Amino acid sequence: MTSAADVDAKGSTGLAAVLTAAMTWSMLPLFLLGALGPALVDEFGIGAPLLGVLVSAGFGMAAVLSLFAGPVVAAVGPRRCLLVLFTVSAVVLAGFAAAPVYAVLVLAVAISGVPQALANPSTNQLISTRVPGPAKGAVTGWKQSGVQLGAFLAGLPLAAVAAFTDWRVAVGVAAVAALAVAAATLTLRPDPGPVRRVRRKAIRPSTQAWWLCGFSVLLGSGISTVNTYVTLFGTHQLGFSPAVAGGLVAVLGLAGIGGRVGWARVAGRSAAPGSLLAPLAAGAAVASLALVAAAGWWAGWAWVATIGLGIFAVSANAVSMVTVIATSPPDAVARDSSVVSAGFFAGFAIGPPLAGALAAGSGGRYQLAWLAVAVAFAAAAVVAWWWRVRTARS
Repeated sequence: MTSAADVDAKGSTGLAAVLTAAMTWSMLPLFLLGALGPALVDEFGIGAPLLGVLVSAGFGMAAVLSLFAGPVVAAVGPRRCLLVLFTVSAVVLAGFAAAPVYAVLVLAVAISGVPQALANPSTNQLISTRVPGPAKGAVTGWKQSGVQLGAFLAGLPLAAVAAFTDWRVAVGVAAVAALAVAAATLTLRPDPGPVRRVRRKAIRPSTQAWWLCGFSVLLGSGISTVNTYVTLFGTHQLGFSPAVAGGLVAVLGLAGIGGRVGWARVAGRSAAPGSLLAPLAAGAAVASLALVAAAGWWAGWAWVATIGLGIFAVSANAVSMVTVIATSPPDAVARDSSVVSAGFFAGFAIGPPLAGALAAGSGGRYQLAWLAVAVAFAAAAVVAWWWRVRTARS
């Protein structure tokens, strides 16, 4: 395994750790919305659809900004962009913690689209230029596992802080921690050149990036729906306490960390890492059906589902990033990453409001929402399989 200590070319001891933290804090607001969902619903007097609107506010903004993030990272420099990422994340979380009304919460979450858009182009560019070839897959896996580390932090330690004190205190702790990691970013080797003027030209990603973008729309819609509603599902339909239901997000995070690291290593050693995406998405579709089973037969299926979704659905995103790094020219990694990320974030924005509407129309029951998630993952598997067949024939 490649450690953080031997990755950066100039002796930095923290590149991999900082990259992992960047992915963690870029997505932490999403996981806090899910883990703290019951408290937010009670505090602001909102229903499941409006909780979904919060998610859409952040990821809709991220999807739009991602289309411009690649040129920005190339001009400003990935290390400088990481500093911006952590600083804005701290501001977002502070606004989240202090929000007096729902509208302010929407605004804070919308601003979280900035760090989300910067995360993958910045971290992938650093991996492409500072990590030796054989180690890129492993480091990408650890970096992508940072997203699920965010799920774990939201679902267990921060949820515990919220249970013993108040949800606002828990979010405030996350804001202070973001500033601490921003300080750690200063230990990385500086970007090699000065800030350049951003080139205003149309993004022309590779064909590989376009099909990965479509795959990511479907994948992201399913993942975000589970992240947003699995805690509410646990408390409102399965009879779990808020602490136990928050554990579903933590389990999803832990399974996702292991899955992302493991599958990214496999993808990094493969000549065609994209070939793993269809089976991973198909596995995610099957795991989603376990949530339906939890509602109809045995609540324990919810834990089986979150483990399976962590291993398959969450891991597929890491493999897609390994595919981008492996197939894009070094000077195009940030550009292609931004396009794939835009698709992923668009899916994150689309899924929760639709699923929330399905749940509200079903009297607060989530079976139809989980079936919709399974369909999205199955469609993602078809897209990945179709591309592999097309590529093999050409």
